[in-house]
Amino acid sequence: MESKLFKEKATGNLFSFFNLLTGKNDKYFVPSPLPPQWEFPIDLWPLLSQANTALGRLDEAAIRLEDPDLLLRPLQSREAITSSSMEGTIVTPEQLLLYELDPKEPDSAEGKSADWKEVFNYGRALSRGCELLEKLPFCTRLIQEMHKVLMDGARGQLKRPGEFRRSHAQIGHDAKYNAPQVPELPGLMSNLEKYMNDTSKKHDPLVLCYIVHYQFEAIHPFRDGNGRVGRALLALMIYKLLGHSKPWLYMSPFFEKYKSEYTGGLFQVSTAGAWREWIEFCLNGTLQQAQDAVRRCNRFESLRKEFHACVEAPTTRSHDIIDNLFKQPVVTITSTQAKFGTTYHTARSDLERLQEAGILSALPGTRPRAFYAKKLMLAAYGETGEDEDSE
Repeated sequence: MESKLFKEKATGNLFSFFNLLTGKNDKYFVPSPLPPQWEFPIDLWPLLSQANTALGRLDEAAIRLEDPDLLLRPLQSREAITSSSMEGTIVTPEQLLLYELDPKEPDSAEGKSADWKEVFNYGRALSRGCELLEKLPFCTRLIQEMHKVLMDGARGQLKRPGEFRRSHAQIGHDAKYNAPQVPELPGLMSNLEKYMNDTSKKHDPLVLCYIVHYQFEAIHPFRDGNGRVGRALLALMIYKLLGHSKPWLYMSPFFEKYKSEYTGGLFQVSTAGAWREWIEFCLNGTLQQAQDAVRRCNRFESLRKEFHACVEAPTTRSHDIIDNLFKQPVVTITSTQAKFGTTYHTARSDLERLQEAGILSALPGTRPRAFYAKKLMLAAYGETGEDEDSE
């Protein structure tokens, strides 16, 4: 690690050690305990106010939906895909949704279903975190449980799911950053846990969330999956600390789009105490992601009305099948049969009817045959406005 990059304003200390991975004397970084010795700058208050206002509007827009899960599921799936993509696991929305319909054990030959399993697990880890928050505060146990679910049955299975690492960790192919050594982890995580539940209000709750995100990534407590767990934890913290009805805000699409700024911002906090730049970056991202989610929310509601209006002589079952598309926009005849308790023939007729109405299209290259709601997929996973432009 290049210790010369760490300036006088670094948010922690460097310590010497012998790096077994390189066979050389090296340095590792230990971030200072929270809260940081940093005051929120006055000139960022307008941006903070805009971000908080946008989050409030998002919560209001989602609550107005007849079924808020119609928004939550697509947002969480998109988060799972983009957060995993940042770690090199590339899965398309169609692949993830097909895997959800019929989970398979990882294929050692191609590793494709291992990718799908990892991304699928991200959504499960988010759900597990939400469940635990009903009875627990933010704590080490919650973080470890989320990590355990994330790594379950995936390629990280042998990397002690749910357990903090027991060996040195370095980040980057060129060992750009050496994380704290194992003996420091308990104290650092204890301090992080205390700060996550801080009620002193030294910093605005939204700012606190991004301070915690930096600290978690700097500690790097697990052998694998730190980035994904950290970003999932960030979504849950914003949800709880800002008093939202559900976790609506997901930052991974923004972090992926500006990945160099994201990783560089984290590193600059460590090396130069660049809190202002990091928080400003995150607040701009919050504003963009909240506004993006509201647009998707409005588009989902518009599509829901459009889809129902397209069906002649609608039935209760056709109404329910359409609504279910917003949670699972890729379907098969057998999945529809199982979901709605019909015969195979009836399920096929139902889906073909929606295909004739222009709601569903055949998904190329699938066997057994699968169908997808193209407009809905674009609204959920494309860039905002892309679905309208394609019509």
